[in-house]
Amino acid sequence: MSNLIKNIVRFCLFILVQVYVLDQIPPLHQLITPYIYFLFILWLPFKMNRLVQMILAFILGFTLDCFTNSFGLHAASCVLIAYVRPFLINLLISQEGVEKNYNEPSIQSLGFTPYFTYVAILTFIHNSFLFFLQALQTGGFFYFMVKSLSSTAISLLLVLLIELIFVRKQRFRTNTA
Repeated sequence: MSNLIKNIVRFCLFILVQVYVLDQIPPLHQLITPYIYFLFILWLPFKMNRLVQMILAFILGFTLDCFTNSFGLHAASCVLIAYVRPFLINLLISQEGVEKNYNEPSIQSLGFTPYFTYVAILTFIHNSFLFFLQALQTGGFFYFMVKSLSSTAISLLLVLLIELIFVRKQRFRTNTA
């Protein structure tokens, strides 16, 4: 399957699961809201241009905003993690040439600890920024912090479960020229 078709299918599936499954779960005391749709951004190929990543992130977030009537909150959060993502990948990749030998970030390409760190940091950034923008409307620093941390923990758990259940097979490319 080509990368374009694979990413279109991922985009549609993540939006559908977020809107029709996870958004239908009533929040626990308004403190936990699980999000996994941004995993589409985290799984984008290493070699993708940052501008293209940010445009795709905006489209992803805007699509979810259209379904949830959240007026750009998801779009802003997605663009932020798409902007931070290449910096984080450069910090976490300890092996020279991983991005040349593998197509996209995964446990297999980065190793468990760097991949978990990568996912945890971007999940926290996404949730914190999203809930910060919501807190500007409602107020309450304590509410913002508790909701950010608890939703990040649940989202991270869901992301790791998805990663373990739906193993993405990647080939190690020995000819990197």
